[in-house]
Amino acid sequence: MRPFAGLALSLLGLALTPRIDVLAQERDRSRIPEEYKWNLADVYPSEAAWRTAKEALVAKIPDVDPYRGTLASSADQLRACLDLTTEMGKEFARLYSYASMTLDQDTRVSTALGMQQEMSKLGADLGARTSFIEPEILKADSARIFGFVNADKRLEVYRHYLDDILRRRAHTGTEGEEKIIADASLMADAPENIHSIFANAEFPYPEVTLSDGKTVRLDQAGYSLYRAVPNRADREKVFAAFFDALNQYRRTYGTQLNAEVKKNLFYTRARNYDTPLHAALDANNIPVQVYHSLIENVDRNLSTFHRYLDLRRRILGVDTLHYYDLYAPLLKEADLSYTFDEAKQQVLGAVQPLGADYVRTVEEAFTHRWIDVYPTEGKRSGAYSNGSAYDVHPYILLNYNGKFDDVSTLAHELGHTMHSYYSNKNQPYATSQYAIFVAEVASTFNEALLMDYVLKNIHDDNIRLSLLGNYLENIKGTVFRQTQFAEFELRIHEKAQQGEALTGDVLNDLYMQITKKYYGHDRHVCIVDDEIKSEWMFIPHFYYDFYVYQYATAFTASAALSERVLAGDEQTRSRYMTFLSSGGSDYPIALLKDAGVDMTTSAPFELTMKKMNRVMDEIEKILDRTKK
Repeated sequence: MRPFAGLALSLLGLALTPRIDVLAQERDRSRIPEEYKWNLADVYPSEAAWRTAKEALVAKIPDVDPYRGTLASSADQLRACLDLTTEMGKEFARLYSYASMTLDQDTRVSTALGMQQEMSKLGADLGARTSFIEPEILKADSARIFGFVNADKRLEVYRHYLDDILRRRAHTGTEGEEKIIADASLMADAPENIHSIFANAEFPYPEVTLSDGKTVRLDQAGYSLYRAVPNRADREKVFAAFFDALNQYRRTYGTQLNAEVKKNLFYTRARNYDTPLHAALDANNIPVQVYHSLIENVDRNLSTFHRYLDLRRRILGVDTLHYYDLYAPLLKEADLSYTFDEAKQQVLGAVQPLGADYVRTVEEAFTHRWIDVYPTEGKRSGAYSNGSAYDVHPYILLNYNGKFDDVSTLAHELGHTMHSYYSNKNQPYATSQYAIFVAEVASTFNEALLMDYVLKNIHDDNIRLSLLGNYLENIKGTVFRQTQFAEFELRIHEKAQQGEALTGDVLNDLYMQITKKYYGHDRHVCIVDDEIKSEWMFIPHFYYDFYVYQYATAFTASAALSERVLAGDEQTRSRYMTFLSSGGSDYPIALLKDAGVDMTTSAPFELTMKKMNRVMDEIEKILDRTKK
C-alpha cells in the first residue's frame, strides 16, 4: 500500500480464408462505433467532474498534517491516519486512471497531456506530504505497532503493509530524506513520458510500398501488422524501413533510456540498495536469484528454443531463417483471421473451466464497454489492462488487427482485468493492489486456456499445425524474448553502475550481441539482420523498471496451474480463484505457493520446457505425415 509512489500498474466455424475486420483498418476514432470504445464516463461523467474531484482531493491534503508525530501514540491515531491516506490514495488512482486513459485514446490532445501532468505533480505533492508516515512507524518499537494491530481489529487490514514497512527498515530514510525522495518523483516519470509522446505522437514513421502496390504507414500498430504479411520480400522491406527509421534517432532514444537508468540509480542509492535490481525486486520481496536463475535457465535451454526456430524454418520452407521471418504466418492457407465479435466467442468458450461467475463477468466486460478495441490515429500503441479505478471496473486498451495473436492478446488482457476485478471485489483497497510479479500469471493462464480450447476443436492438420506453432510463438515471445529483454535491461544497469556510457550506439551493440546469442545467429539458426540492433527503441517496457522478467516467470507459473485446471482438478481451480481474489494481501511468492506453485525452484520452468518439447514432437509428426 504505497498509493502515491506512482501507478504503475470458437474455432468450430473456422474457414481457411481470412475474414477481414473492416474496423481494424479504420484510423478515424470518430468513425468507430461506440460499442467498440471504452466508456470513461463510468469513472467520471466529464472532464469537469474529474476536475471537481481533483480539487476536492487537493483540498483534503492538509488533513494529513495533524497526524505528524502522533502515529506511535495510540492505535486510534495510527488507524485514522492510514484510513485517511488510503482513501486519498484510492481517489488519486481513480483520477490518474481517467487522465491517463483519456490521453492514451489520443496522445496528440494537449489538454489530456496536461491532465496527466497535473496528476504527476499531485502525486508528488501527496507523496511529499505523507512522507513522514513510514519513517515515523519505523521509529516506533515493532512490538508496539503490532500491539496496536492486535488490539484494534480495524487495523488488521494494514498488517501486511506494516510488516512490509518494518521489513524494509534498512532502506527507509529519515523524514527529511523521504520527503526529498518523494519530491524527486516530479522528475521520475520524465523519461517514460518523453519516450511515450515521441514514439506515439511525434515520431516520423516511414511508409513503404508493398508488392501489391499498396503504400502503408509503418507506425507501431502498422509495423506490428505488416511484419506478419505472407510475402517474404515485403516483410524484409517492412523490417528494414521501420528499424532504419528508428536508428536515425538512436541518439535521442539512447538519451531517453539513459535517463531512465540514471533515475533507477538515484533510487538505488537513495534507498541504500546494492543494485537497481535489488531495489526493484525488493519492493515485492522477490529474491534477486529468481531473476538471475531465469536468465541462467533460459541460457541452458537455448537448444530447445533453437529447435523451435528450425521448425519454423522448415514450415516456412526457407533455406535460412531470418529475423524478419519470425512473425510470418506459418501456413498461408491457415491465415487465421477474426472479427472482434468472433474473438469474443473464442474467449468466452476458452474460459468456461473457470466457472459461471468468471464467464458472466467477461461477458459484462464486452457488453458494458470496458474495452477500447481498435487502433486509431494518435492512440497509444500496444495493449494493457487498468484496474486502478477501485470503485468502478477495470478497463482494457487494445489495438486489434484481426489476427489470432490479437485474440490471444484479448484473452491475456482479460486475465489481468479479471484479476483486478476479483481483487477489488474481495479485498479492501489497502490490500487490493496485487504485485507486478503475480500480475502476468492471470493473463498467461488465460492464453493457455484459449490455446487448449481451440486445439480441442480443430483436427485439420494445417490449422492444427498453425495453432501449435502459435503456442510455440507464445513461449518464444513470453519466455525467451522477455528473458532476452530482461538480460539486456540487467546489462545496461550494470554498465551504468560501472560508470560506462549508454549512448544509442552502445545500446545498439549490446542489444545486437544479446539477440544474436538468443537466436543462434553464429550457428546460422536464425540470421539477425543488422537493422535489428535498433529494436530496443521499440520496447516501451524498458521504462518499467525490471518488469519484463515477470512475463517469463508468470508464464511458467500459469503453465503449471492451467494444466491442472484443464485436467479437471477442482481443488486447483478453487485455489486459483482464491489467488485471483487475494490482491496484495501477502507477498507474491507466498500467494503463488498457496495457489500451488513454488517459484523459488526451477520446477515450473522445467515443466514449461517439457511441454514445449511435447508440442514440437506433435508438430514434427504432422510435418512428417504431410511431407512438409
